[in-house]
Amino acid sequence: MAFITILNETAEHPVIILKDSVTGAEAEIYSFGALLNAFRIPAKQGLQNLIDGFESISDAKKNITNGFKSAKLCPFVCRLNNGSYRFTDTPYQVQKHFLAEHAIHGLIYDGIYRVARREEFISYASVTLIYEYKGEDPGYPFSFETSVTWKLEEGNRLTVSTAILNQNSVPIPMADGWHPYFSLGGSVDEWTLQFSKSKQLVYDAGLIPTGEKIEDTRFINGSLLAGIQLDNGFEWEYPAEKNQCILSSPFLKILIEPDAGYPVLQVYTPPHRKSIAIENLSGAPDNFNNGIGLSILSPGESQVFQTSYAVTVL
Repeated sequence: MAFITILNETAEHPVIILKDSVTGAEAEIYSFGALLNAFRIPAKQGLQNLIDGFESISDAKKNITNGFKSAKLCPFVCRLNNGSYRFTDTPYQVQKHFLAEHAIHGLIYDGIYRVARREEFISYASVTLIYEYKGEDPGYPFSFETSVTWKLEEGNRLTVSTAILNQNSVPIPMADGWHPYFSLGGSVDEWTLQFSKSKQLVYDAGLIPTGEKIEDTRFINGSLLAGIQLDNGFEWEYPAEKNQCILSSPFLKILIEPDAGYPVLQVYTPPHRKSIAIENLSGAPDNFNNGIGLSILSPGESQVFQTSYAVTVL
């Protein structure tokens, strides 16, 4: 087999490695959160990890809310205004994690997933992890199943597919996303960011969309990130077409290609400027209230979201 999976059950929760046994490229997946903790690719100095992750499962469980590194964002993404919304004329108040006055990054970022399936073939290896949310938070009393499949292929290409299944007898509101931090070595100031034509979502001081969208052409042809601070959302103008985001350094390039289910790109540069969060989102922050990209799943309905990361050594 050119591609293999390695299941490590010595930690508090399983860790899965997807590995290209020819090149040595590998993706490290935690069953805690189904998160991508490392993506190591063969570079000139040996394997280089492109993900700003955690030291261990224990570290992730302790510090996941400190930056939400690689976290699954679901059933709402980014901020939910005051943690409250109305759905089918019923008010709801989320109780889980707040940053200042807003609920943040959903309810299942710390879910413990079960390893449902592993596959090994000549051209790829994959793992599927499943988590069932049972409506524990009174602000979102709707049960749903999340199935996450990570797939490593030739050419240092890693794809993640998320299927959300409504397990209720009533419709439910839904949004989905991921929160990986990428690190190419050195400082963000030495990297270039480029992505397809979009409009910037205008946020208020609490990072809640105002509903306004403005032109922002800085990144269409690529922009060096030196001196640029970002905590912004961008809605691609043609979400049904193939959109791309490229993060590059003098030595590496990451090509991010979401499907039409992720029409919003959120970008955040942390103060330490050693990594950058590039988040694929199915809708805008606070879309339980503003409706931008909000999905309504009927009883028994599922929706699939997908994005991929392909790395080239320059």
